[in-house]
Amino acid sequence: MKQVLIQKGQALLADIPAPCVEAGTVLVRVDHSCISIGTEMSGVRASGIPLWKRALKEPENVKKAMQMVAAQGFKRAHSEIRSRTTAVRPSGYSAAGVVLEIGAGVTDLAVGDRVACAGSEYAFHAEVIRVPRNLTVPIPDELSFAEASTVTLGAIALQGVRRAQPTLGETFVVVGLGAIGQLTIQLLKANGCRVIGMDLESERVQLGLELGMDVGIHPGVDDAVTKTARLTDGFGVDGVIITAATPSDEVVSIAFKMCRKKGRVVLVGDVGLDLNRGDLYAKELDFLISTSYGPGRYEQRYEEEGLDYPIGYVRWTENRNMVEYLRLLAEAKLKVGPCIDVVYPLADAREAYEALADQERRPFMVLLRYADVADGQALGRRIDNIRAHPSSTDRTRIAVVGAGSYAKLMHLPFLQSLSSRYHLQAIVSRTGHNAKAAAEQYGANYATTEYEQVLKDPAIDAVLITTRHDLHAPMVLAALKAGKHVLVEKPLALTQDELVEIQQFFLDIDDDASIPVLMTGFNRRFSSHMRQIRELVRDRTNPMILNYRMNAGYIPLDHWVHSKEGGGRNRGEACHVYDAFLYLVDHDIESVDAIAIKPTTGHYSRTDNFVATIRFQDGSVATLTYTALGATAYPKEKLDIFCDGKVISLDDYSCLDVVGFGDWHLDGRKEDKGQKEELIAFSEVLQKGGEWPISLRHQIRATEIANLIEVCLQ
Repeated sequence: MKQVLIQKGQALLADIPAPCVEAGTVLVRVDHSCISIGTEMSGVRASGIPLWKRALKEPENVKKAMQMVAAQGFKRAHSEIRSRTTAVRPSGYSAAGVVLEIGAGVTDLAVGDRVACAGSEYAFHAEVIRVPRNLTVPIPDELSFAEASTVTLGAIALQGVRRAQPTLGETFVVVGLGAIGQLTIQLLKANGCRVIGMDLESERVQLGLELGMDVGIHPGVDDAVTKTARLTDGFGVDGVIITAATPSDEVVSIAFKMCRKKGRVVLVGDVGLDLNRGDLYAKELDFLISTSYGPGRYEQRYEEEGLDYPIGYVRWTENRNMVEYLRLLAEAKLKVGPCIDVVYPLADAREAYEALADQERRPFMVLLRYADVADGQALGRRIDNIRAHPSSTDRTRIAVVGAGSYAKLMHLPFLQSLSSRYHLQAIVSRTGHNAKAAAEQYGANYATTEYEQVLKDPAIDAVLITTRHDLHAPMVLAALKAGKHVLVEKPLALTQDELVEIQQFFLDIDDDASIPVLMTGFNRRFSSHMRQIRELVRDRTNPMILNYRMNAGYIPLDHWVHSKEGGGRNRGEACHVYDAFLYLVDHDIESVDAIAIKPTTGHYSRTDNFVATIRFQDGSVATLTYTALGATAYPKEKLDIFCDGKVISLDDYSCLDVVGFGDWHLDGRKEDKGQKEELIAFSEVLQKGGEWPISLRHQIRATEIANLIEVCLQ
């Protein structure tokens, strides 16, 4: 399918794989989409800023870059930073079309329904989009797709007016008469207000007057503060809604000066906010921010998980604002048609963006129109990379499933550096533009959004799964059943039932059958430091004590890691340490226990501040102190081992000290957590056979330890 992407300050139309429907979402074939002159064009301009100019404007990112260089080395850090800053990005946040597929849990929409969609993460300028139910609303029969495609702009305008709480007879000023400003004017008039509009462009002021605005102000001609005072008998206006976009602080200052005592100013647009206390203080003004489409915006549980707010407690959510805007259009109480200057076919998307970049002859509002598609036409969910090298059987042909930040930071660059061992056959990602971009950057033969594609592909020997944690176990099982070897990022599974299913798969294999290799990404054991420690303790004569400290750092509680997708930090990250204990002790466990602190504030989770104790059958005892309470400036991981008169200390996988046995110190230039060595070990067993790099018993046991500790933490 075709989709508009932004790169280096330019819009381009690309062929990308169509998305797959997911639970709680709908798949929509787009008929029209609306280009945001403000939000999108600022993103286009930002993507064209050279790296050195960005560094000057964002010094905090320079510090992060230096930290990345220190941890990863210059070459890898430079490659990562460059890929981030030059990456293609999707564009669009308002569209309308027809429902193609319905995801599980969506019961009030049907295939064929006409819908409008919102969200900069979903409602792209693309022929097919996947949108969560709470960001999708039915279109009234009387309304065209073109008008409905402006639904996001309408919801933003509505929310701004709701924040202002206008009453009959009040006087309001709307500053900035772009598309949202023109809709704001009409909404205020519908509330019985007297409306004054203000804009630098006389054509916009004239359009506002045609749409019902009472008075227009052109700052180049009029003194806004004096004129509004004269129009309000010297009292000042009741409120100002700012829908302008400018880096200047003067807009807000003028807005405050135009208000009466106890007035209010609502910010909808993007303006400079160097506030002058004197502008607000004397009049005791209220300054309010309007967050996009309404309550629910930027809330994962609402937008992605479909959790609605009861109408008795939250009358107007972003979804209800969208519905109300379309109703007002359908009943002709709002007019958006006069704001639409031009409609470009999707094929001319680049021309549309170039027109919007022209400051002198810029259109007012621009839509994209999509070509009609025959009913039943299959969605293309695979795009071949014509620049890729052909695969060969002398290397492991692998598919990377999940092209998120960790895969791009670690696995994909390492696979590229191990080209003598691996051939990257495919990239799978839930978003097509990400799959295609990664496939082109790392030389994969094709990109796809459909996991089934790689499972059915006979040219793929193995899959590397790097998706969110709740998908690991079902994806592992599907791949094993398809005869693919599997390297899955930790955790292997989130529940004991999932673990049992994986065990049962291997128990059910016939003796004569070819057994696919399963390896969980417990990379710590492949670190050169950890291997040295293993050699030092291999021939010990007594049990040992292992103390591991993980200063994990704080992650906000609404982050996906804490959700059902992530399974929490014990199962999602601490499992690394449980496997390291198994690797070093090399005996089965006897007992597991854990105790967590009970935070006195809701800032911290109980399940990511705990001490776990594991006793092994040889008498060794290992403890893990896992905490989010510490400072991130302090080193993250530290392991101390006491054994046979020796003390072995590993600091952040870069410094290794041994005392009591030929005392020595190893200070590495950068941390070595074994990610590359893990891939080498996986390829070795696939190409040469032999024992698995991590036994199935250890993979299962490390996951069981995490599950047992999770029970202790409840």
